[in-house]
Amino acid sequence: MLSRPPVQVIAVTGGKGGVGKSTISANLAISMAQAGRKVMLLDADLGLANLDVLLGLSPKHHLGHVIAGQVDLADVFIPGPAGIQLVPASNGLEEMAELSEAENIGLIRAFSELDSEVDTLIIDTAAGLGKSVINFARAAREVLLVVCDEPASITDAYATVKVLSSRYKVDRFHVVANRARTALAGRELFNKLVRVTDRFLDVHLEYLGTVPEDDQLQRAVQMQRAVVDAYPRSKSAQSIKTIARKVDAMPRPDGARGDLEFFVERLIQYSSADGMSVV
Repeated sequence: MLSRPPVQVIAVTGGKGGVGKSTISANLAISMAQAGRKVMLLDADLGLANLDVLLGLSPKHHLGHVIAGQVDLADVFIPGPAGIQLVPASNGLEEMAELSEAENIGLIRAFSELDSEVDTLIIDTAAGLGKSVINFARAAREVLLVVCDEPASITDAYATVKVLSSRYKVDRFHVVANRARTALAGRELFNKLVRVTDRFLDVHLEYLGTVPEDDQLQRAVQMQRAVVDAYPRSKSAQSIKTIARKVDAMPRPDGARGDLEFFVERLIQYSSADGMSVV
């Protein structure tokens, strides 16, 4: 059996909805693929999936079909811009938002059987702090937190960091300030979050960068394209590419810890544990 490349697993979360988490996830995945990485983008928002819509793709199958045993995971992949592989969730199916333990484990095990040469897995998690968000964030090697300049965003981002650090020992977060007026405003947004976390929590927050307000990004969304693909010279695209280079420079796992199976085993472990729901 040929050895697989080590897989960098990055969970993208944001606390509240509407901060641009899915847009960041998609553009980050495409930017890293444009730079030569073999990227899989997993839409893990099982209740309100939208990455396929965001990128103008039309899936024939989704994770619901995998859970039901109708197709293999490889049959679900959709080729996307720059060669990324999108794994779509199932939009609007309420039963997928709360999988049974057996269904959750069956889905996770499907990932351990992949033959695909993936070296980067980016997970677009759901909004909020549901069980699946916590499971993916705990099992991932890196957690990327998207915030925007709204009081509710900072409050929810802090709550996310607090729950993941105090209850589940996740102590490192990479922060992207999204839709900020300027790079300086984005940095101040990060500093505002750090002042609170430094005071009350034992965590390390790393500033990855700011994605500015940009009309071309909004136009790309309307076109159902990634801004790094549609308007590669725009301010937002350039910022995302800079962030992608920083993400790519993060230390990668080695040995058994670099196998996709290691991530899968952790996810199974956390999904099987009692008391995972957050009230």
